[in-house]
Amino acid sequence: MPKFIYQPPTNPISILFEDESILVADKPAGLLSVPGRLEQHKDSLILRMQDLYGEIHCVHRLDMDTSGIMLMAKNKTALSNLSKQFQQRTVGKMYRAIVWGKPAANTGEIDEPLITDWPNRPLQKICYEEGKPSITQYKLIASDGKYSQLELYPITGRSHQLRIHLQSIGHPILGCRFYAHQQALKAAPRLLLHASQLEFSHPESQNPMKILSPNQFDF
Repeated sequence: MPKFIYQPPTNPISILFEDESILVADKPAGLLSVPGRLEQHKDSLILRMQDLYGEIHCVHRLDMDTSGIMLMAKNKTALSNLSKQFQQRTVGKMYRAIVWGKPAANTGEIDEPLITDWPNRPLQKICYEEGKPSITQYKLIASDGKYSQLELYPITGRSHQLRIHLQSIGHPILGCRFYAHQQALKAAPRLLLHASQLEFSHPESQNPMKILSPNQFDF
């Protein structure tokens, strides 16, 4: 695997929603969700938002290579409420991806247990002995035979779950530097995975919220 050099994008962050309790941003690909351990990996979405808004707490994360919706809390009460929603799996998440090939079925479910591949971190792997239950549902949106656009619905939220699940059924996400074969890796300049929809209950009013990202892949 080529040596990684962190070069985060410098363009302004798009804010999708904001009130007194929450902040929802559209994270660009290439930007860490939270600071890394090394000084050169400190630049991240959460630090940029803290610089602009003051008290901001990270509720969940996206992989650095993944773009799309990230929900943040403006106070600890909102953080506690939203964190429980993620833990209880009541948050609805939908991603869009462009993958290699075309799935045999228009809809399907991938149920493969995942565990960290410790000698090769940050890679994950399928492990039937010690892996944690991991489930992804998918729906075919469009295909030209060579590539396909899918909607992905992760039921669980394991690290690299969508990437490795799709690779496991022979349809790696284009541009995936961890799991795609060379043809799929070179087919896109970045990972074509985008968190495009998030549904949750507002931490104060408990009203249902649906956030959509206007940024989608052209196919």
